[in-house]
Amino acid sequence: MSEPSKMNGNYNSVAGTVKETIGNATGSTEWQKAGKEQHAKGEAEIKAAEAKGYAEGTKDQVSGKVDNVVGSITGNKSKEMEGKAREEAGKAQKEINS
Repeated sequence: MSEPSKMNGNYNSVAGTVKETIGNATGSTEWQKAGKEQHAKGEAEIKAAEAKGYAEGTKDQVSGKVDNVVGSITGNKSKEMEGKAREEAGKAQKEINS
């Protein structure tokens, strides 16, 4: 199975809604059912991609914080700045995916 993708999930969600709408307009229960299933699959993939992104953001935020503190304690300004940058990037990634 491939990695969950927001873009792929959005595609399936919209395509499923279109199929369902066509099914509703034509009275085709087969299209209605297929559309509902594809829409649900797309929504599930979006949620999975968000959860994965949130988890990765948390990991980066925590490891960045550790490097930031270690760099600060040891006087390693480079490590401190890299840690701060990774911490902020992780925080932003969490916010995007929450």
